[in-house]
Amino acid sequence: MGVEQVYVDAFTNARDYEKKWNTYNSAKDKTGLTKPRKDLVEETMVEIINKKRFITCHSYVQSEINMLMKVAERFNFRINTFTHILEGYKVADKMKQHGVAASTFSDWWNYKWEVRYAIPYNAAIMQRAGVLTAINSDDAEMGRRLNQEAAKSVMYAGMSEEDALKMVTLNPAKILHLDNQMGSIKVGKSADIVLWTDNPLSVYAKPEKTIIDGKVYFDLEKDAQNNKALEDERARLIQKMKNAKKSGMPTQRGEGRSQLDFHCDDILGFVKTEE
Repeated sequence: MGVEQVYVDAFTNARDYEKKWNTYNSAKDKTGLTKPRKDLVEETMVEIINKKRFITCHSYVQSEINMLMKVAERFNFRINTFTHILEGYKVADKMKQHGVAASTFSDWWNYKWEVRYAIPYNAAIMQRAGVLTAINSDDAEMGRRLNQEAAKSVMYAGMSEEDALKMVTLNPAKILHLDNQMGSIKVGKSADIVLWTDNPLSVYAKPEKTIIDGKVYFDLEKDAQNNKALEDERARLIQKMKNAKKSGMPTQRGEGRSQLDFHCDDILGFVKTEE
């Protein structure tokens, strides 16, 4: 209830803010009128109410999903997307009526209280109810395998392969309002294409070519050649170091490598891990 009231207060304040500016701007004689103070937060909230800014809401359980849809309808706008939305299957009919899209995990569940009722049929149930549905990753490693995450809806729920593939191609583009530029192979769209060695939904599929804006950025055959050249160079350098050590030259330990791993609940923006 407290969260709902925070939203209601925020949108109510935004309406009042807009009213002040409308009154000031429409006045022919501004003598004696004080120009309202520009507030970037209120400006953003007004854009949401006026359907000029699309919003995405992090969500899990049906109560919070229902709550925010009702708040949005009270102020005459709609939520663009619910992400995660692992209880979306419980309110798919209401989501369809509201006109909101969904971006969900394929089968993540029971890793915290809010997701204890998550089911692997969630994406399929929402899709069959007419909700525009996409699969998200929330994980740097899983983000590389969204095609296989989408395939789980084929395995669990009998979704067609075409609909499953749309959940990681065309549907996300529609959710982002970018489907006129990407998401499917069509004249006039960005030439961002992956060619696979097998069915893209198969665990055996490997990317054969990755094409971005019509330019080949990855080629499986060339990659194999480059890897062979790197292995040869690595072997040469290692042998050179061994020979230097044998000849009595000084040695020192390498500094090692580090990488940045981003996750949805990162507070500082990154986590540094040592290998």
